[in-house]
Amino acid sequence: MTSFKDKSVLVLGGSRGIGAAIVRRFADDGAKVGFTYAGSRDAAENLAVETGSEAILTDSANRDAVIATVRDSGPLDVLVVNAGFAIFGDALEQEPDAIDRLFQVNIHAPYHASVEAARQMPDGGRIIIIGSVNGDRMPVPGMASYALSKSALQGLARGLARDFGPRGITINVVQPGPIDTDANPEDGPMKDLMHSFMAIKRHGRPEEVAGMVAWLAGAEAGFVTGAMHTIDGAFGA
Repeated sequence: MTSFKDKSVLVLGGSRGIGAAIVRRFADDGAKVGFTYAGSRDAAENLAVETGSEAILTDSANRDAVIATVRDSGPLDVLVVNAGFAIFGDALEQEPDAIDRLFQVNIHAPYHASVEAARQMPDGGRIIIIGSVNGDRMPVPGMASYALSKSALQGLARGLARDFGPRGITINVVQPGPIDTDANPEDGPMKDLMHSFMAIKRHGRPEEVAGMVAWLAGAEAGFVTGAMHTIDGAFGA
């Protein structure tokens, strides 16, 4: 494991699932960790007690709140943006306001958080955005807005890698496939369909995603930036 002793880490969207696994990994590796939550207060408070981290109430759809949280966290060694959600259904029937909120959380928040973090981040810092294999492949109908938002993160990382590269700050996107969380349980109704696309016919574990994030945040990944890192059991192959 990489040591993050005395490193300052902020995880946007850290109370459950993949985000909570990332919080646990950095805390176990010695970092000072803060994480945001919106609708999962009990889970956030329990995780904060378990890991010795700080839970921060922040609505990732609120640009000013996201910027303030990042700014008030002080100089960060690592920023991880995990907050996100999906809307499923016929694009012709979805509410425009709901789609706009999805874009605010999935696109606007990662961009503004990354830029704000870079203002104070020391040279050699790390920014890691949790995207999705659906940024590369969308094999089922009803998820156009989600796929669009995850594809947008690819351009974000490529562009900001150029902007931040002279300071040695890296920015990367981790693209999970099906991961066993409350939002997408391995025994859920989509299991057989999702596994039919995969070479490794199981859901991934949140801890596996956290491991990839930790590597990208560590010293060995100092030359890795502007790149997409897919962890999906070959769902998108």
